[in-house]
Amino acid sequence: MNKIKAVFCIIIPIALAFLFNTKLGSTPPLLKFLNPFMGFWQNAENNHFMFNHKAKIKGAIDKIEIVFDDRMIPHIFAQNDHDLYLAQGYVTAMHRLWQMDFQTRFAAGRISEVVGDKAIEVDRYQRRMGMVYGAENSLKGMMADPKAKEMILAYTEGINAYIKTLSKANYPLEYKILDFKPENWTPVKCALLLKQMSAVLAMGSDEFYMTNILKKFGPEVTKNLFPDYPFREDPIIPVGTKWDFSPLPTPKTPESFTQAQTGEVKTTEKIEGIGSNNWALSGTKTASGYPILANDPHLDLTLPSIWYQIQLHAPGVNTYGVSLPGAPGVIIGFNQKIAWGVTNVAADVLDFYQIKFKDSTHNEYWYNNKWKATTKRLETIKIRGGKDEIDTVYYTHHGPVVYFQKPKYGRADNVPVGDALRWIAHDESNELMTFYYLNRGKNYNDYRKALTFYTAPAQNFVFASVDNDIAITPNGKFPLKWKDQGKFILDGTDPAYDWHGWIPNAQNPTVKNPPRGFVSSANQSSTDTTYPYYINWEFAPYERGKRINDRLSAMNKATLDSIRLMQTDNYSIMAQNLVPALLPLLNNEQLNATQKEALAYLNKWNKRYDAHEIAASVFEIWTKRLSHDIWADEFEVKGIPMRYPSRDRTVEMILKEPNATWYDNINTSKKETLSDLVNEAFKYSCDSLERRFGPINKDWDWANVKQTNVPHLAKIPGFGSKVLQIGGAKTAINALSEANGPSWRMVIELGKTPKGHGVYPGGQSGNPGSKFYDNMIDTWANGKLYDLFYMQSPDDKSGTVISRLKISK
Repeated sequence: MNKIKAVFCIIIPIALAFLFNTKLGSTPPLLKFLNPFMGFWQNAENNHFMFNHKAKIKGAIDKIEIVFDDRMIPHIFAQNDHDLYLAQGYVTAMHRLWQMDFQTRFAAGRISEVVGDKAIEVDRYQRRMGMVYGAENSLKGMMADPKAKEMILAYTEGINAYIKTLSKANYPLEYKILDFKPENWTPVKCALLLKQMSAVLAMGSDEFYMTNILKKFGPEVTKNLFPDYPFREDPIIPVGTKWDFSPLPTPKTPESFTQAQTGEVKTTEKIEGIGSNNWALSGTKTASGYPILANDPHLDLTLPSIWYQIQLHAPGVNTYGVSLPGAPGVIIGFNQKIAWGVTNVAADVLDFYQIKFKDSTHNEYWYNNKWKATTKRLETIKIRGGKDEIDTVYYTHHGPVVYFQKPKYGRADNVPVGDALRWIAHDESNELMTFYYLNRGKNYNDYRKALTFYTAPAQNFVFASVDNDIAITPNGKFPLKWKDQGKFILDGTDPAYDWHGWIPNAQNPTVKNPPRGFVSSANQSSTDTTYPYYINWEFAPYERGKRINDRLSAMNKATLDSIRLMQTDNYSIMAQNLVPALLPLLNNEQLNATQKEALAYLNKWNKRYDAHEIAASVFEIWTKRLSHDIWADEFEVKGIPMRYPSRDRTVEMILKEPNATWYDNINTSKKETLSDLVNEAFKYSCDSLERRFGPINKDWDWANVKQTNVPHLAKIPGFGSKVLQIGGAKTAINALSEANGPSWRMVIELGKTPKGHGVYPGGQSGNPGSKFYDNMIDTWANGKLYDLFYMQSPDDKSGTVISRLKISK
């Protein structure tokens, strides 16, 4: 008995030690996590900062000084380009190492290494979409350019120099929660980060749904409901702009164009994509006489922020703005002479090709009247707590055949089975040089030179200079396509369906110093219909662009406050268009008390999605339900994946086609009218709000319904923000939804000395234990901007300095 007790006394502590030191599901290893010397306690930051730090980095060429201002933004002063990017890598890792690591693991399909087999479909998807393949090709382009190679190697060197300083005690907190450790940075991770941005902005595809619509309804209905140009538009390049080039001949449209087919994916409603705004005013419209440039890219909001503020100063460069943690240079920003910003173009640079395989081995496919060999790429997916999985991906000359069997993974819903992916992000590229030259740019010619290096994701690059030039260019590497090539699934057997060359970069649509005195974009159509090339058939709805252009047209003697307030404009052109058309269709006699009260709010609504507007809540749910009522019966068919017509087409039909056949619900015996649907949708809106919040009260406020917040990047509970009581909507300039919106608001006043202003919803630090983790959120939520401390030297006294770091070799 004593021996048994002794065995238990030995086994139980060992078992407990094992359990408390092992990650179980989502629970971190508790002994490690709670350890006072190495656990989460070590991540609590002291708010008193040592003024002078020193560090040695073996690879540094000369002395480097980094000044941290009172928002912990680093201002790097180096004596050469190598040291500049080495220091950028070092300080970015200091503040955002886990974020950089996690984002590139996600892009590479390596999350299973950290969380186990529950992420296997995520990893398969990333590998099968060719993310690593594309990053490897992009890296070839970077490493072939001496300057880009220097940037990426120095940046990598700086990150790894910081990683070497870490002990287990000062690992970022997420490493302790998820129980893994940092690994050395490699150049391909920089490329992966850029590929991930391409995926976020340009991986959406509707051609699978569109092909089924074409086959079900025929070309006439498809053309009517899914037109190639919206009925109302205010394009990025002003209407009437003359094209000062001789266009290349476009490829001939194949006769078999309408015969495309698709695999099986599920039904979907068209969801408005990620939007952004940018604009620049000429000095003729500003109080200072110099241009003002503004940019607010709309992305998923996360803590840590997708952006990292930084100033880079070295011989030939003094630039300030935001970088992507994991890539060198400033992506959006300004210097002494110019400012620039970006919004997404939504170019059609991703196509699927239906492949005809010889047999089930998939070793050969039919192309150009002969069998052509596929190649295989073996993707080894490491799984924590399990055996490695080797996933074989077959590649055609188009690209990877993403799936042969449909997985149960939401992001794969729009991927057809047995089709090959042709995506611009798979090609060799060198986007780093665009930002290298923009960071050092002095004038319009430098801006144009920088854009020649840019491939993807296609962006509307807005520009302003101290020379009083303004410009905007929807820019990227655009395939030379026949009209609507890629609107539907393409025939992978016929060379006529391949991409045939490229639109010359110099012929990308551009406007410089237009007579109206401003340039702008909000993801709407790039041009009017006179542009001779095909970029895409569908862009973001026109409302935001229209509102921006209306306000800028009326603006004179503009100041910082004029532009700052405009960035947070909550007025909805969609509401302006629809409310007068819908209200007369309501049958007041059939409304209950709550519905009549809601109608009273709508009758006096100012069409603004302000935080405390009850009418905005009612209108938003009302119009979404109305769209469902119009289209669901025809476009939600089991086994035939389709999408709804666009919001633009829906609004056009409501306004101009009161007797359209689409209002009738084919699943009922009654012949429904537009009025029937409007009344049903209005009652549905009010009833759903009442069920959720009770009788009409302040809980019906738009901010409370929308629930905007900034979640943690990995959705770790407690590490996100509170719910923010703010307005905004996808149809307003201030395009805010639950967790998507202006990820960086920036206004630059050019002049003899440029003045920068900006904010993002987060903070510089990625550490939840730091005061700089989320310290900018309230300023952002209140629509205010910080003055950006644009230093001219390490001893510049115009701002507040809280710490300095001196690096030597």
